[in-house]
Amino acid sequence: MYRRIVRYGLLAWLLLPMIAMAAQVHATLDRSTAQLGETVTLNLRVDGAGGHLGAPDLGVLNKDFEILGTSQSSRLSIVNGTTSSAVTFGVALRPRHTGLLQIPSIALGGSQSAPLQLQVTSAAPAAAAAATQDIFMEAQVEPAHGYVGQQLSYVVRLYFIPDISAGSLDSPQVHGADVSPLGSDLNYTAERGGRQYHVLERRYALIPQHAGHIEVAALNFRGNMVDPNDPNSFFGASTPVSARAPAQSIDVKPAPSDWGNTAWLPARQLTLKLDGWPAANESVRVGQPLNLTMDLQATGLPFETLPAPSLPAMDGATVYPNKPVTGSRNDGQWIIGHRQQAFAVVPERAGTLTMPAITLKWWNVLTDHEEVAQIPARSVTVLPATGGATGYPLHPLAAATPASASPSTPQAARTLPWRWIALGSAGLWLLTMLAWLLGRRYRHAMPKAAAAARGGSSGKLQQQFIVAARGVDAAAQEHSLLAWARAERPTIQHLGALALALGDERQRAAIDALQQRRYGGCSVPADGAALAQAFSGG
Repeated sequence: MYRRIVRYGLLAWLLLPMIAMAAQVHATLDRSTAQLGETVTLNLRVDGAGGHLGAPDLGVLNKDFEILGTSQSSRLSIVNGTTSSAVTFGVALRPRHTGLLQIPSIALGGSQSAPLQLQVTSAAPAAAAAATQDIFMEAQVEPAHGYVGQQLSYVVRLYFIPDISAGSLDSPQVHGADVSPLGSDLNYTAERGGRQYHVLERRYALIPQHAGHIEVAALNFRGNMVDPNDPNSFFGASTPVSARAPAQSIDVKPAPSDWGNTAWLPARQLTLKLDGWPAANESVRVGQPLNLTMDLQATGLPFETLPAPSLPAMDGATVYPNKPVTGSRNDGQWIIGHRQQAFAVVPERAGTLTMPAITLKWWNVLTDHEEVAQIPARSVTVLPATGGATGYPLHPLAAATPASASPSTPQAARTLPWRWIALGSAGLWLLTMLAWLLGRRYRHAMPKAAAAARGGSSGKLQQQFIVAARGVDAAAQEHSLLAWARAERPTIQHLGALALALGDERQRAAIDALQQRRYGGCSVPADGAALAQAFSGG
Protein backbone atom coordinates (compact mmCIF):
# COMPACT_ATOMS: atom_id res chain seq x y z
CA MET A 1 0.00 0.00 0.00
CA TYR A 2 2.82 2.38 0.90
CA ARG A 3 4.60 1.66 -2.40
CA ARG A 4 1.39 2.39 -4.33
CA ILE A 5 0.98 5.74 -2.61
CA VAL A 6 4.59 6.62 -3.35
CA ARG A 7 4.19 5.53 -7.00
CA TYR A 8 1.04 7.63 -7.52
CA GLY A 9 2.59 10.57 -5.68
CA LEU A 10 5.69 10.42 -7.91
CA LEU A 11 3.47 10.22 -11.01
CA ALA A 12 1.49 13.29 -9.89
CA TRP A 13 4.73 15.15 -9.20
CA LEU A 14 5.99 14.34 -12.72
CA LEU A 15 2.71 15.48 -14.27
CA LEU A 16 2.67 18.83 -12.46
CA PRO A 17 4.91 20.62 -15.03
CA MET A 18 2.70 19.30 -17.85
CA ILE A 19 -0.41 20.60 -16.10
CA ALA A 20 1.22 23.99 -15.45
CA MET A 21 2.23 24.22 -19.13
CA ALA A 22 -1.29 23.49 -20.45
CA ALA A 23 -1.94 25.53 -23.58
CA GLN A 24 -4.02 28.69 -23.23
CA VAL A 25 -7.13 29.09 -25.42
CA HIS A 26 -8.29 32.56 -26.51
CA ALA A 27 -11.71 32.95 -28.17
CA THR A 28 -12.58 36.04 -30.23
CA LEU A 29 -15.34 37.11 -32.62
CA ASP A 30 -14.64 39.22 -35.69
CA ARG A 31 -17.43 41.58 -34.49
CA SER A 32 -19.75 41.91 -31.53
CA THR A 33 -22.98 42.70 -33.46
CA ALA A 34 -24.58 41.12 -36.52
CA GLN A 35 -27.87 41.05 -38.37
CA LEU A 36 -29.92 37.92 -38.83
CA GLY A 37 -28.72 36.10 -41.95
CA GLU A 38 -25.12 37.31 -41.68
CA THR A 39 -22.13 35.13 -40.87
CA VAL A 40 -19.64 35.76 -38.10
CA THR A 41 -16.24 34.15 -37.55
CA LEU A 42 -15.28 32.59 -34.22
CA ASN A 43 -11.49 32.25 -33.82
CA LEU A 44 -10.05 29.83 -31.24
CA ARG A 45 -6.32 30.51 -30.80
CA VAL A 46 -4.21 28.05 -28.80
CA ASP A 47 -0.91 29.55 -27.64
CA GLY A 48 1.98 27.22 -26.90
CA ALA A 49 0.31 24.28 -28.61
CA GLY A 50 2.73 21.43 -29.09
CA GLY A 51 2.13 18.37 -31.25
CA HIS A 52 -1.24 17.46 -32.74
CA LEU A 53 -4.38 19.16 -31.47
CA GLY A 54 -7.71 17.47 -31.87
CA ALA A 55 -10.63 19.42 -33.35
CA PRO A 56 -12.68 21.40 -30.83
CA ASP A 57 -16.10 20.11 -29.80
CA LEU A 58 -18.48 22.58 -31.48
CA GLY A 59 -21.68 20.77 -30.51
CA VAL A 60 -22.39 23.37 -27.83
CA LEU A 61 -22.95 25.96 -30.63
CA ASN A 62 -25.73 24.10 -32.46
CA LYS A 63 -28.50 25.53 -30.29
CA ASP A 64 -28.05 29.16 -31.42
CA PHE A 65 -25.86 28.88 -34.53
CA GLU A 66 -25.56 27.08 -37.81
CA ILE A 67 -21.97 25.93 -38.41
CA LEU A 68 -21.09 26.73 -42.02
CA GLY A 69 -17.46 25.56 -42.05
CA THR A 70 -14.13 25.43 -40.22
CA SER A 71 -10.48 26.17 -41.01
CA GLN A 72 -7.16 25.72 -39.24
CA SER A 73 -3.85 27.64 -39.38
CA SER A 74 -0.63 27.49 -37.39
CA ARG A 75 2.17 29.93 -36.61
CA LEU A 76 5.74 29.38 -35.37
CA SER A 77 8.09 32.26 -34.56
CA ILE A 78 11.57 32.60 -33.04
CA VAL A 79 12.45 35.99 -31.54
CA ASN A 80 15.80 36.50 -29.73
CA GLY A 81 16.16 32.75 -29.31
CA THR A 82 12.68 32.33 -27.80
CA THR A 83 10.30 30.07 -29.70
CA SER A 84 6.53 30.63 -29.64
CA SER A 85 3.78 28.79 -31.46
CA ALA A 86 0.02 29.10 -31.92
CA VAL A 87 -2.75 27.20 -33.69
CA THR A 88 -5.96 28.99 -34.71
CA PHE A 89 -9.27 27.31 -35.51
CA GLY A 90 -11.70 29.47 -37.49
CA VAL A 91 -15.42 28.65 -37.33
CA ALA A 92 -17.96 30.33 -39.65
CA LEU A 93 -21.28 30.75 -37.81
CA ARG A 94 -24.73 31.95 -38.87
CA PRO A 95 -27.10 32.97 -36.02
CA ARG A 96 -30.42 31.07 -35.93
CA HIS A 97 -32.40 33.87 -34.23
CA THR A 98 -32.15 37.41 -32.90
CA GLY A 99 -31.20 38.46 -29.37
CA LEU A 100 -28.11 38.39 -27.19
CA LEU A 101 -26.65 34.99 -28.07
CA GLN A 102 -24.16 33.20 -25.84
CA ILE A 103 -21.07 31.41 -27.13
CA PRO A 104 -20.22 29.08 -24.24
CA SER A 105 -16.78 27.98 -23.11
CA ILE A 106 -15.15 25.52 -25.54
CA ALA A 107 -12.61 22.85 -24.53
CA LEU A 108 -9.45 22.67 -26.61
CA GLY A 109 -5.83 21.68 -25.94
CA GLY A 110 -6.48 20.80 -22.31
CA SER A 111 -7.90 24.24 -21.53
CA GLN A 112 -11.17 26.16 -21.75
CA SER A 113 -11.94 29.36 -23.65
CA ALA A 114 -13.79 32.24 -22.06
CA PRO A 115 -17.49 32.61 -23.00
CA LEU A 116 -18.50 35.34 -25.47
CA GLN A 117 -21.68 37.23 -26.43
CA LEU A 118 -23.05 38.27 -29.84
CA GLN A 119 -25.87 40.78 -30.31
CA VAL A 120 -28.05 39.73 -33.27
CA THR A 121 -30.67 42.09 -34.70
CA SER A 122 -33.25 41.77 -37.45
CA ALA A 123 -32.30 42.86 -40.95
CA ALA A 124 -33.22 46.49 -41.65
CA PRO A 125 -36.39 46.90 -43.77
CA ALA A 126 -34.43 48.97 -46.28
CA ALA A 127 -31.91 46.15 -46.64
CA ALA A 128 -34.67 43.60 -47.22
CA ALA A 129 -36.16 45.81 -49.91
CA ALA A 130 -32.74 46.28 -51.52
CA ALA A 131 -32.16 42.53 -51.61
CA THR A 132 -33.71 42.42 -55.09
CA GLN A 133 -30.58 44.18 -56.38
CA ASP A 134 -27.21 42.62 -57.10
CA ILE A 135 -25.38 45.39 -55.22
CA PHE A 136 -26.49 47.78 -52.46
CA MET A 137 -25.14 49.50 -49.32
CA GLU A 138 -26.06 50.05 -45.66
CA ALA A 139 -24.79 52.53 -43.09
CA GLN A 140 -25.42 53.07 -39.38
CA VAL A 141 -24.02 54.89 -36.34
CA GLU A 142 -23.63 52.97 -33.06
CA PRO A 143 -24.98 54.33 -30.75
CA ALA A 144 -27.31 56.69 -32.60
CA HIS A 145 -26.76 59.50 -30.08
CA GLY A 146 -24.08 60.48 -27.57
CA TYR A 147 -22.07 63.23 -25.90
CA VAL A 148 -19.46 65.69 -27.04
CA GLY A 149 -16.10 63.89 -27.10
CA GLN A 150 -17.66 60.41 -26.98
CA GLN A 151 -16.48 57.96 -29.61
CA LEU A 152 -19.24 56.60 -31.84
CA SER A 153 -18.82 53.79 -34.36
CA TYR A 154 -19.85 54.56 -37.94
CA VAL A 155 -20.31 51.38 -40.00
CA VAL A 156 -20.79 51.08 -43.78
CA ARG A 157 -21.48 47.77 -45.58
CA LEU A 158 -21.34 46.93 -49.28
CA TYR A 159 -23.45 43.93 -50.39
CA PHE A 160 -22.78 42.32 -53.78
CA ILE A 161 -23.45 39.00 -55.53
CA PRO A 162 -21.22 38.89 -58.67
CA ASP A 163 -17.50 39.47 -58.27
CA ILE A 164 -16.21 43.04 -58.28
CA SER A 165 -13.05 43.53 -60.30
CA ALA A 166 -12.35 47.11 -59.21
CA GLY A 167 -14.00 49.91 -57.28
CA SER A 168 -13.69 52.85 -54.91
CA LEU A 169 -15.65 53.74 -51.79
CA ASP A 170 -15.91 57.35 -50.57
CA SER A 171 -14.48 58.28 -47.18
CA PRO A 172 -17.02 59.82 -44.78
CA GLN A 173 -17.02 63.61 -44.52
CA VAL A 174 -18.59 64.90 -41.31
CA HIS A 175 -18.66 68.57 -40.28
CA GLY A 176 -18.27 68.98 -36.54
CA ALA A 177 -16.71 65.57 -35.86
CA ASP A 178 -13.32 63.83 -36.12
CA VAL A 179 -13.42 60.66 -38.25
CA SER A 180 -10.71 57.96 -38.43
CA PRO A 181 -10.65 54.31 -39.70
CA LEU A 182 -11.09 51.48 -37.20
CA GLY A 183 -9.17 48.29 -37.92
CA SER A 184 -9.17 46.37 -41.20
CA ASP A 185 -12.07 45.68 -43.55
CA LEU A 186 -14.27 42.69 -42.69
CA ASN A 187 -15.37 40.22 -45.35
CA TYR A 188 -18.20 37.77 -44.77
CA THR A 189 -21.44 36.50 -46.29
CA ALA A 190 -25.04 37.43 -45.48
CA GLU A 191 -28.49 36.32 -46.58
CA ARG A 192 -30.96 38.97 -47.72
CA GLY A 193 -34.33 38.11 -49.23
CA GLY A 194 -33.30 34.51 -49.73
CA ARG A 195 -30.15 35.49 -51.65
CA GLN A 196 -26.53 35.04 -50.57
CA TYR A 197 -24.39 38.19 -50.67
CA HIS A 198 -20.71 38.89 -50.19
CA VAL A 199 -20.29 41.71 -47.67
CA LEU A 200 -17.48 44.25 -47.29
CA GLU A 201 -17.73 46.05 -43.93
CA ARG A 202 -15.73 49.13 -43.02
CA ARG A 203 -15.76 50.89 -39.62
CA TYR A 204 -14.83 54.40 -38.56
CA ALA A 205 -14.41 56.12 -35.20
CA LEU A 206 -16.58 59.24 -35.11
CA ILE A 207 -16.01 61.73 -32.26
CA PRO A 208 -18.38 64.78 -32.14
CA GLN A 209 -16.64 68.06 -31.32
CA HIS A 210 -19.74 70.13 -30.45
CA ALA A 211 -23.28 69.57 -29.24
CA GLY A 212 -26.29 69.67 -31.54
CA HIS A 213 -27.38 67.87 -34.70
CA ILE A 214 -24.63 66.36 -36.88
CA GLU A 215 -25.18 64.93 -40.37
CA VAL A 216 -23.10 62.14 -41.90
CA ALA A 217 -23.35 62.54 -45.68
CA ALA A 218 -24.26 59.63 -47.96
CA LEU A 219 -21.33 57.53 -49.23
CA ASN A 220 -20.96 56.40 -52.84
CA PHE A 221 -19.40 53.28 -54.31
CA ARG A 222 -18.35 53.03 -57.95
CA GLY A 223 -16.82 49.95 -59.51
CA ASN A 224 -16.86 47.22 -62.12
CA MET A 225 -18.71 43.95 -61.69
CA VAL A 226 -17.84 40.70 -63.45
CA ASP A 227 -20.65 38.24 -64.24
CA PRO A 228 -19.29 34.66 -64.28
CA ASN A 229 -22.22 33.60 -66.47
CA ASP A 230 -21.25 36.10 -69.17
CA PRO A 231 -18.91 34.43 -71.72
CA ASN A 232 -17.33 37.79 -72.45
CA SER A 233 -16.05 38.04 -68.86
CA PHE A 234 -13.30 35.60 -69.84
CA PHE A 235 -11.83 38.40 -71.95
CA GLY A 236 -12.03 40.96 -69.14
CA ALA A 237 -15.44 42.39 -69.95
CA SER A 238 -17.19 44.00 -66.93
CA THR A 239 -20.20 46.13 -66.16
CA PRO A 240 -19.95 49.51 -64.35
CA VAL A 241 -21.96 49.48 -61.11
CA SER A 242 -22.63 51.92 -58.29
CA ALA A 243 -24.31 51.97 -54.89
CA ARG A 244 -25.08 54.60 -52.29
CA ALA A 245 -25.14 54.36 -48.49
CA PRO A 246 -27.92 56.44 -46.89
CA ALA A 247 -27.04 59.56 -44.89
CA GLN A 248 -27.09 59.34 -41.10
CA SER A 249 -27.90 61.89 -38.41
CA ILE A 250 -26.63 62.11 -34.82
CA ASP A 251 -27.96 64.04 -31.82
CA VAL A 252 -25.06 65.15 -29.62
CA LYS A 253 -25.51 66.28 -26.01
CA PRO A 254 -23.11 68.58 -24.13
CA ALA A 255 -21.36 67.64 -20.90
CA PRO A 256 -23.57 68.01 -17.78
CA SER A 257 -23.80 71.62 -16.64
CA ASP A 258 -22.55 70.74 -13.13
CA TRP A 259 -19.50 68.80 -14.31
CA GLY A 260 -17.04 71.45 -13.14
CA ASN A 261 -13.55 72.31 -14.39
CA THR A 262 -12.13 68.79 -14.48
CA ALA A 263 -11.47 67.03 -17.78
CA TRP A 264 -14.61 65.74 -19.51
CA LEU A 265 -14.07 62.00 -20.03
CA PRO A 266 -17.04 60.22 -21.65
CA ALA A 267 -15.83 56.60 -21.88
CA ARG A 268 -17.19 53.07 -22.07
CA GLN A 269 -14.65 51.92 -19.49
CA LEU A 270 -11.80 53.62 -17.57
CA THR A 271 -9.16 52.13 -15.27
CA LEU A 272 -6.52 53.81 -13.10
CA LYS A 273 -3.85 51.83 -11.23
CA LEU A 274 -0.47 52.29 -9.54
CA ASP A 275 2.31 49.67 -9.37
CA GLY A 276 5.55 49.61 -7.40
CA TRP A 277 4.48 50.79 -3.93
CA PRO A 278 6.12 48.67 -1.20
CA ALA A 279 4.06 45.98 0.52
CA ALA A 280 2.67 46.55 4.01
CA ASN A 281 5.54 44.65 5.67
CA GLU A 282 8.28 46.40 3.68
CA SER A 283 10.22 49.57 4.49
CA VAL A 284 12.62 51.90 2.70
CA ARG A 285 15.47 54.16 3.71
CA VAL A 286 16.08 57.85 3.34
CA GLY A 287 17.45 58.53 -0.14
CA GLN A 288 16.31 55.16 -1.50
CA PRO A 289 13.99 55.86 -4.48
CA LEU A 290 10.57 54.24 -4.86
CA ASN A 291 10.02 53.39 -8.53
CA LEU A 292 6.29 53.75 -9.23
CA THR A 293 4.29 53.37 -12.44
CA MET A 294 0.80 54.81 -12.97
CA ASP A 295 -1.42 53.48 -15.78
CA LEU A 296 -4.53 55.20 -17.14
CA GLN A 297 -6.59 53.44 -19.83
CA ALA A 298 -9.97 54.34 -21.32
CA THR A 299 -12.15 52.57 -23.90
CA GLY A 300 -13.79 55.00 -26.29
CA LEU A 301 -11.26 57.82 -25.85
CA PRO A 302 -7.93 58.52 -27.64
CA PHE A 303 -4.92 59.11 -25.41
CA GLU A 304 -4.78 62.81 -26.37
CA THR A 305 -7.99 63.47 -24.41
CA LEU A 306 -6.74 61.75 -21.23
CA PRO A 307 -5.10 63.85 -18.50
CA ALA A 308 -1.42 63.23 -17.83
CA PRO A 309 -0.98 60.99 -14.74
CA SER A 310 0.61 62.76 -11.78
CA LEU A 311 1.37 62.04 -8.14
CA PRO A 312 0.22 64.38 -5.35
CA ALA A 313 2.78 66.24 -3.25
CA MET A 314 4.14 64.11 -0.42
CA ASP A 315 5.42 65.60 2.82
CA GLY A 316 8.94 64.29 3.31
CA ALA A 317 9.73 63.19 -0.25
CA THR A 318 10.57 64.57 -3.68
CA VAL A 319 8.85 63.20 -6.80
CA TYR A 320 10.80 62.93 -10.07
CA PRO A 321 8.63 62.08 -13.14
CA ASN A 322 10.12 59.99 -15.94
CA LYS A 323 9.38 60.17 -19.67
CA PRO A 324 5.70 59.24 -20.32
CA VAL A 325 4.48 56.45 -22.59
CA THR A 326 1.30 57.17 -24.57
CA GLY A 327 -0.66 55.64 -27.43
CA SER A 328 -4.02 54.59 -28.83
CA ARG A 329 -5.14 51.31 -30.35
CA ASN A 330 -8.47 49.84 -31.34
CA ASP A 331 -10.20 46.49 -31.07
CA GLY A 332 -11.94 46.88 -34.42
CA GLN A 333 -14.84 48.81 -32.93
CA TRP A 334 -13.62 51.11 -30.14
CA ILE A 335 -10.53 53.26 -29.57
CA ILE A 336 -8.54 52.41 -26.45
CA GLY A 337 -6.37 55.28 -25.19
CA HIS A 338 -3.48 54.65 -22.80
CA ARG A 339 -1.16 56.84 -20.74
CA GLN A 340 1.64 55.47 -18.57
CA GLN A 341 3.87 57.56 -16.32
CA ALA A 342 6.80 56.37 -14.21
CA PHE A 343 8.01 58.22 -11.11
CA ALA A 344 10.95 58.05 -8.72
CA VAL A 345 9.90 59.09 -5.21
CA VAL A 346 12.95 59.84 -3.02
CA PRO A 347 12.25 60.00 0.76
CA GLU A 348 14.05 62.86 2.50
CA ARG A 349 13.56 62.01 6.18
CA ALA A 350 12.79 59.07 8.42
CA GLY A 351 9.27 58.38 9.62
CA THR A 352 6.04 57.52 7.81
CA LEU A 353 5.71 58.57 4.18
CA THR A 354 2.07 58.85 3.04
CA MET A 355 0.75 59.20 -0.48
CA PRO A 356 -2.75 60.78 -0.48
CA ALA A 357 -5.55 59.11 -2.42
CA ILE A 358 -5.73 59.85 -6.17
CA THR A 359 -9.15 60.22 -7.82
CA LEU A 360 -10.27 60.78 -11.41
CA LYS A 361 -13.87 61.60 -12.33
CA TRP A 362 -15.28 60.22 -15.60
CA TRP A 363 -18.64 59.68 -17.33
CA ASN A 364 -19.79 56.12 -18.04
CA VAL A 365 -21.63 56.34 -21.39
CA LEU A 366 -23.01 52.80 -20.98
CA THR A 367 -24.84 53.59 -17.73
CA ASP A 368 -25.12 57.34 -18.39
CA HIS A 369 -23.81 58.13 -14.91
CA GLU A 370 -20.76 59.71 -13.32
CA GLU A 371 -18.11 57.39 -11.87
CA VAL A 372 -14.81 57.88 -10.03
CA ALA A 373 -11.61 55.90 -10.57
CA GLN A 374 -9.48 55.87 -7.43
CA ILE A 375 -6.06 54.84 -6.14
CA PRO A 376 -6.33 54.55 -2.33
CA ALA A 377 -3.95 56.39 0.00
CA ARG A 378 -0.84 54.41 0.90
CA SER A 379 1.92 54.64 3.52
CA VAL A 380 5.39 53.20 3.99
CA THR A 381 7.88 53.32 6.86
CA VAL A 382 11.08 55.23 6.03
CA LEU A 383 14.15 54.20 8.00
CA PRO A 384 17.16 56.49 8.54
CA ALA A 385 19.84 56.50 5.88
CA THR A 386 22.84 54.26 6.42
CA GLY A 387 25.00 55.94 9.05
CA GLY A 388 22.11 57.05 11.27
CA ALA A 389 21.18 60.39 9.63
CA THR A 390 17.44 61.12 9.83
CA GLY A 391 17.09 64.17 7.60
CA TYR A 392 18.71 67.30 6.27
CA PRO A 393 20.48 69.41 8.97
CA LEU A 394 18.30 72.34 9.99
CA HIS A 395 21.25 74.77 9.66
CA PRO A 396 23.85 73.00 7.49
CA LEU A 397 26.36 75.85 7.48
CA ALA A 398 26.23 76.20 11.27
CA ALA A 399 26.56 72.44 11.67
CA ALA A 400 29.65 72.45 9.46
CA THR A 401 31.47 75.20 11.41
CA PRO A 402 29.83 75.53 14.84
CA ALA A 403 32.61 77.51 16.51
CA SER A 404 32.86 80.31 13.96
CA ALA A 405 29.15 80.53 13.16
CA SER A 406 27.62 80.45 16.65
CA PRO A 407 25.91 83.81 17.42
CA SER A 408 26.51 83.38 21.16
CA THR A 409 30.32 83.29 20.98
CA PRO A 410 31.00 87.08 20.99
CA GLN A 411 28.64 87.67 23.92
CA ALA A 412 30.31 84.88 25.88
CA ALA A 413 33.73 86.34 25.15
CA ARG A 414 32.72 89.75 26.54
CA THR A 415 31.74 88.16 29.85
CA LEU A 416 35.19 86.53 30.46
CA PRO A 417 37.56 88.20 32.99
CA TRP A 418 40.38 90.31 31.51
CA ARG A 419 43.13 88.25 33.07
CA TRP A 420 41.93 85.16 31.30
CA ILE A 421 41.95 87.12 28.09
CA ALA A 422 45.53 88.21 28.75
CA LEU A 423 46.66 84.67 29.54
CA GLY A 424 44.94 83.43 26.43
CA SER A 425 46.68 86.05 24.31
CA ALA A 426 50.06 85.07 25.69
CA GLY A 427 49.34 81.44 25.03
CA LEU A 428 48.34 82.19 21.47
CA TRP A 429 51.60 84.17 20.98
CA LEU A 430 53.67 81.26 22.23
CA LEU A 431 51.80 78.84 19.96
CA THR A 432 52.35 81.15 17.02
CA MET A 433 56.10 81.29 17.62
CA LEU A 434 56.26 77.52 18.00
CA ALA A 435 54.34 77.01 14.76
CA TRP A 436 56.73 79.41 12.95
CA LEU A 437 59.78 77.52 14.15
CA LEU A 438 58.32 74.13 13.21
CA GLY A 439 57.23 75.44 9.83
CA ARG A 440 60.72 76.75 9.07
CA ARG A 441 62.26 73.44 10.07
CA TYR A 442 59.99 71.23 7.93
CA ARG A 443 59.21 73.63 5.12
CA HIS A 444 61.32 71.66 2.66
CA ALA A 445 59.20 68.53 3.30
CA MET A 446 55.79 70.16 2.68
CA PRO A 447 55.79 70.13 -1.18
CA LYS A 448 56.46 66.38 -1.20
CA ALA A 449 53.73 65.72 1.37
CA ALA A 450 51.20 67.80 -0.56
CA ALA A 451 52.03 66.01 -3.81
CA ALA A 452 51.61 62.66 -2.06
CA ALA A 453 48.21 63.74 -0.71
CA ARG A 454 47.01 64.84 -4.11
CA GLY A 455 48.18 61.59 -5.60
CA GLY A 456 46.38 59.55 -2.96
CA SER A 457 43.23 57.55 -3.42
CA SER A 458 40.86 60.38 -2.56
CA GLY A 459 42.59 62.81 -4.92
CA LYS A 460 42.45 60.38 -7.81
CA LEU A 461 38.76 59.68 -7.21
CA GLN A 462 38.08 63.41 -7.10
CA GLN A 463 39.74 63.88 -10.47
CA GLN A 464 37.77 60.96 -11.92
CA PHE A 465 34.53 62.54 -10.72
CA ILE A 466 35.43 65.94 -12.20
CA VAL A 467 35.97 64.26 -15.57
CA ALA A 468 32.63 62.41 -15.32
CA ALA A 469 30.81 65.55 -14.11
CA ARG A 470 31.73 67.39 -17.30
CA GLY A 471 30.02 64.69 -19.36
CA VAL A 472 26.33 63.79 -19.74
CA ASP A 473 26.19 60.27 -18.24
CA ALA A 474 24.22 60.67 -15.00
CA ALA A 475 24.92 57.07 -13.93
CA ALA A 476 28.69 57.54 -14.30
CA GLN A 477 28.48 60.83 -12.38
CA GLU A 478 26.61 59.16 -9.52
CA HIS A 479 29.00 56.20 -9.32
CA SER A 480 32.16 58.33 -9.38
CA LEU A 481 30.79 60.81 -6.81
CA LEU A 482 29.82 58.00 -4.41
CA ALA A 483 33.24 56.32 -4.88
CA TRP A 484 34.96 59.58 -3.92
CA ALA A 485 32.63 60.09 -0.94
CA ARG A 486 33.18 56.55 0.38
CA ALA A 487 36.95 57.03 0.24
CA GLU A 488 36.54 59.77 2.87
CA ARG A 489 33.47 58.41 4.69
CA PRO A 490 32.84 54.66 4.13
CA THR A 491 29.30 54.79 5.62
CA ILE A 492 27.95 56.75 2.61
CA GLN A 493 25.78 54.32 0.61
CA HIS A 494 23.78 56.53 -1.80
CA LEU A 495 23.27 60.12 -2.93
CA GLY A 496 20.59 60.76 -0.31
CA ALA A 497 23.00 59.88 2.51
CA LEU A 498 25.70 62.06 0.94
CA ALA A 499 23.33 65.03 0.73
CA LEU A 500 22.49 64.60 4.42
CA ALA A 501 26.18 64.69 5.35
CA LEU A 502 26.99 67.86 3.38
CA GLY A 503 26.74 71.40 4.69
CA ASP A 504 27.26 73.22 1.38
CA GLU A 505 23.96 74.34 -0.16
CA ARG A 506 25.47 74.42 -3.67
CA GLN A 507 26.63 70.82 -3.39
CA ARG A 508 23.25 69.66 -2.08
CA ALA A 509 21.49 71.48 -4.92
CA ALA A 510 23.85 69.83 -7.41
CA ILE A 511 23.05 66.40 -5.94
CA ASP A 512 19.33 67.15 -6.17
CA ALA A 513 19.71 68.05 -9.86
CA LEU A 514 21.75 64.87 -10.45
CA GLN A 515 19.06 62.73 -8.78
CA GLN A 516 16.38 64.35 -10.93
CA ARG A 517 18.30 63.52 -14.11
CA ARG A 518 19.17 60.05 -12.82
CA TYR A 519 15.64 59.05 -11.83
CA GLY A 520 13.52 61.52 -13.80
CA GLY A 521 14.47 60.58 -17.39
CA CYS A 522 15.59 63.25 -19.86
CA SER A 523 13.33 66.07 -18.72
CA VAL A 524 16.22 67.98 -17.04
CA PRO A 525 19.20 69.00 -19.21
CA ALA A 526 22.67 68.09 -17.98
CA ASP A 527 24.80 70.92 -16.56
CA GLY A 528 28.22 69.35 -16.16
CA ALA A 529 29.99 72.64 -15.55
CA ALA A 530 27.76 73.46 -12.56
CA LEU A 531 28.19 69.97 -11.09
CA ALA A 532 31.98 70.07 -11.44
CA GLN A 533 32.17 73.61 -10.04
CA ALA A 534 30.10 72.68 -6.98
CA PHE A 535 32.65 70.03 -5.95
CA SER A 536 35.83 71.64 -7.29
CA GLY A 537 36.87 72.65 -3.77
CA GLY A 538 36.50 69.14 -2.37
